[in-house]
Amino acid sequence: MYRSIIEKLHRWKESKNRKPLIIEGARQVGKTWLMKEFGSRAYADAVYINFDANSEMAELFAADLNVERLLMGIELYAGRKIDADSTLLIFDEVQEVPRALSSLKYFYENAPQYHIVCAGSLLGIALHGGTSFPVGKVEFLHLYPLSFREFLMAAVGEQYVELLERQDWQMITTFKQTYIDALKHYYFVGGMPEAVACFAQDKDFNRVREIQKRILAAYEQDFSKHAPIEIVPKIRMIWNSIPSQLAKENKKFIYGLVREGGRAKEYEVAIMWLCDCGLVHRVSRVNSPGMPLKAYEDLKAFKLFLVDVGLLGCMTGLHQRILLDGSGLFAEFKGALTEQYVCQQLKTIDDLGIYYYTNDRGSCEVDFVVDTGEEIVPVEVKAEVNLKAKSLKTYRDKFRPAVSVRASMADYKEEEWLVNLPLYAVEQIHKRKRAK
Repeated sequence: MYRSIIEKLHRWKESKNRKPLIIEGARQVGKTWLMKEFGSRAYADAVYINFDANSEMAELFAADLNVERLLMGIELYAGRKIDADSTLLIFDEVQEVPRALSSLKYFYENAPQYHIVCAGSLLGIALHGGTSFPVGKVEFLHLYPLSFREFLMAAVGEQYVELLERQDWQMITTFKQTYIDALKHYYFVGGMPEAVACFAQDKDFNRVREIQKRILAAYEQDFSKHAPIEIVPKIRMIWNSIPSQLAKENKKFIYGLVREGGRAKEYEVAIMWLCDCGLVHRVSRVNSPGMPLKAYEDLKAFKLFLVDVGLLGCMTGLHQRILLDGSGLFAEFKGALTEQYVCQQLKTIDDLGIYYYTNDRGSCEVDFVVDTGEEIVPVEVKAEVNLKAKSLKTYRDKFRPAVSVRASMADYKEEEWLVNLPLYAVEQIHKRKRAK
């Protein structure tokens, strides 16, 4: 299975200023597989240590964090010598032994020649919970579920990805039904690696749904096992309310939908916990598209999206027969799947700040505004054939962006002020200046 983040790992390996690397991401997005695959591809040897329920490693790191002593202990545990240049050290579930996280500082300062990559299912909780290691001594990468591009590679063929990368829109339009069919499948399957691998192998939607239910059950178990007991009910309430939040015409998160009379202060910690786990994406409102968008963020108004479109479909009981219903799937429950899909794809693009816009009266809403670092691009998402972009035109007339993007099922088209980008090509948003 191809994961584009592997290329970043290779660049990390060759970097002169390499630091220990921490891979963040939700449970079951493929962090362990990624680290092992990278180790087998890029190194002569890889030493894998899982810190979960590992008493030997807990004891080793409980004493002083002298790097020479730690390396000797790891060699004894692995049963072989560790060569600094040709061995990758993999620390998995590293949050289970917080002092192992703290040791990364000393590896960086006293033994930077060693290659160390770390991950953990609930690492975000540990990091934001005050686990001690100095900022600036480690690097971070975030792993998400497979993007639609990666799904195409696994389930259809890399030639279709290459066509999108070349932005040969005439040829893409010729083969658009292949992309549309693949997009329907992605809406149902999503990007969780186990679900994608199952679908790529036997195209069995029932087995895919079983896998998704198992993943969702594991997430529910994590709530009880790892969250502070006093916020577990609130986490469940937030989590279970997300499909109904996204089914509204206005997808702004409403606390009253969680519980009648609900208030922000009751649920802030629960939402933060879900964000730290990587299980939800919080997309805040901006009321002015200035650069950087972060400076115009309205922290009180936001949308919550799930980590994966397939899991959202599973939570709502989306039936596979809807895949046969023309393009009805894309507009299912007020386009919630489509907006979830677009958010998920935008998240995979490096250094992209993602927000949404409404004016103060609420009469104009743009689904996403993205900060590329060079410009602000408004993005309106259209799940249906009706392509009237009233809010986008209102936004454009007021703020005069260099380009506005409408993501829809229509073919690629450049107009005077508007680019229509097919939903299956939405990852090309940051490359559109090279469009043919």
